[in-house]
Amino acid sequence: MEDFIIKTVLANGLTVVTEHIPSVKSVTAGIWVKSGARHETQKQAGVTHFLEHMLFKGTKNRTAFEIAQSMESVGGYLNAFTSTEYTCYYARCLDTELTTALGVLSDMVMNPIFPKEEIEKEKKVVIEEMKMYRDSPDDYLFEEFTSHLFQNHPLGRPILGYEETVSSFSDADLFQYMRDRYAPENLIVAVAGKVDHDAVLKYCERVLISQDRQLVEHPINVLSPLNTTPLSLTKSIEQTHYIWGRRGLHFDDTQKYVLLLTNTLLGGGMSSRLHQNIREKYGYCYSVQTFNQSFLETGIWGVYVGTDKEYVDHVHELVVEQLNLLAKEEIASKELSEAKAQLKGKLLLSQENTSNRMMRLAKSEIYYKRHVDLDELVEHIDRVPAEDIMTFAQGFMSESEFVEAKLIPK
Repeated sequence: MEDFIIKTVLANGLTVVTEHIPSVKSVTAGIWVKSGARHETQKQAGVTHFLEHMLFKGTKNRTAFEIAQSMESVGGYLNAFTSTEYTCYYARCLDTELTTALGVLSDMVMNPIFPKEEIEKEKKVVIEEMKMYRDSPDDYLFEEFTSHLFQNHPLGRPILGYEETVSSFSDADLFQYMRDRYAPENLIVAVAGKVDHDAVLKYCERVLISQDRQLVEHPINVLSPLNTTPLSLTKSIEQTHYIWGRRGLHFDDTQKYVLLLTNTLLGGGMSSRLHQNIREKYGYCYSVQTFNQSFLETGIWGVYVGTDKEYVDHVHELVVEQLNLLAKEEIASKELSEAKAQLKGKLLLSQENTSNRMMRLAKSEIYYKRHVDLDELVEHIDRVPAEDIMTFAQGFMSESEFVEAKLIPK
C-alpha cells in the first residue's frame, strides 16, 4: 500500500486527517486546537499556554503521574506546545500503541479537572519559565522586538502572558476558555505513520464529542500603523544582540516562495551571504541568521546577529548592504540553483519522521483547509526566477519598513 492521506470532517465539526506510511513501525498522533495566544483578551494573556500545562495535571480518569507514565511505559513520549495561532498535544509511539496514545490525548482534552492546588503550583512554574526566557538575551530581545512590531495587537503579546495575568487564573477561567475554544469544530486530530484511518475515525466519533462547548469566534484584529522607532534595551550581558527586521508575509501570500528563497540566500547556513560577509570575512560574530514566521494576515522577517558593541554599527551597514544588493543585482543562476536545492532538501529531510509529517498535516488544514504536498512546494520553489527575487527585494527590503532593535550590555 502506498503512502496516502485521508481527511474526514465529522458531524460535530471535528476534522480527522491521517497519513498512512507503511514503511515505518511508529505513529505520531496529535490533537490540535485552532486557538493560540492571539485569541486571548488582554486580561487572558497567557491562558492558552497555562491551560496547555494544566491538561497534564490530571483528568477524571487519570492522575498526573498516570498521564506522564502512559506513553513512557510503552516506549513512547507525550508532549505539547502553544503557539500564536494554535495549540498541539501529541504523542509518538509504536503503531501497536496508537489506541493508548489517542486515549490519553483525548482524555486530557475532554476530561480535565484542574485541581486548585495544582493551579497554584503551575503558576510558579510558568513564572519561572518567563524568567528563564528573560535570562536568555536573544529570546528576550525577540520578544521585545515582536511586541514593538505589533504594538496594541494580540500578535505583540508574549505567548506565556504576564506575571499579573497568570497569577490571576482560576479553575473557572480555564473551564470557560475550554468551553469557548475547545469545541469539536475547532479541533483537528492528525495522525501520521502506520495508521488505519477508519480505526482513528471510529475512535474519534465515540470519544471526542462535547455537547457543552460552543465555539466563540475571535475576529482578526486590525494591525496598527508600524512604529519604526528604534528599540534599545540594556542588560548585564557580554554581547550586543541586534535585530534588523520588519513585518513579513502572511501564510497565503503569493510572494511567500520568493521570500523563502531570499531568506535562504541571505541567512540559510554557512554558505549564505550574511554568514560569509559578517562572520567569515570580518569575524564580527559567532551567530548571524535570518528568521521568517508567517501568521494569518501578516508575518515577521529579519536578521539577528550577536556581536561586540563596538562592531554593531558596521554590522548594521553590512546587513543593509547585503539586503540592498539583492535589489540591485540579479542573482547568478548557480547561486539560485544552489539555494533552491538547499531549501528543497530541508523540506524533504524534515519529512523523515512521523512527528514532522503529522505537523504538516495539521498546519495544512489550519491554514489552507487542504493538504499541501511536498511536490507542490517543490514545484513553486523551482518556478521562482532570478528576476522575481530582485523585483521582490526592491520593495520588501526598503529601509523605511524596517525596525532596529538592540540589547546592549550595561
